[in-house]
Amino acid sequence: MAVTLTPGTWTLDAGHSELGLSVRHAGISKVRAIFEEATGTLKVSEDGTTDVNGSVKAASFNSKNDDRDAHVRGEDFLDAEQYPELTFVSTGVKPSGETFDLTGELTIRGVSKNVTFEVEFGGQAVDPFGATRAGFSATTSISRKDFGLTWNAALEAGGVLVSDTVKIELDVAFVHQGE
Repeated sequence: MAVTLTPGTWTLDAGHSELGLSVRHAGISKVRAIFEEATGTLKVSEDGTTDVNGSVKAASFNSKNDDRDAHVRGEDFLDAEQYPELTFVSTGVKPSGETFDLTGELTIRGVSKNVTFEVEFGGQAVDPFGATRAGFSATTSISRKDFGLTWNAALEAGGVLVSDTVKIELDVAFVHQGE
């Protein structure tokens, strides 16, 4: 897939982006959440080389349940006080059919692991106000235990309260800032 972006620096448009996740709860349903505060840059060189850096504020975790949000922000999970940000730094981009793979280092709670996002390019366009925008959707799954997020509770009927697999889903827009 050919992705052609205007060279230069692009910044995440947080107001037109959603950085979310889902995890199986009690083995029967999925809980979804978003991070409400995020920043990111996309740097595209003249030769098409691309670097992506992003971060979310751990304290901005929102699952629409105050008790759960406080628990996830706390020491059992993200420990937002000690580890205020989750970060991603790209190490490579590779075409893969109609999508492309974005590989990089994801850091959660001070633990860094290589992950690969499957990314779909939504396109590049100039909005009515003259800003050049680009959109992407990206997904990956991680093991939360790989990042030291091991808290759980056994269920009476068997199994555990929170699955190990976390699906990360990003729908993001970037705005071109120039060179």
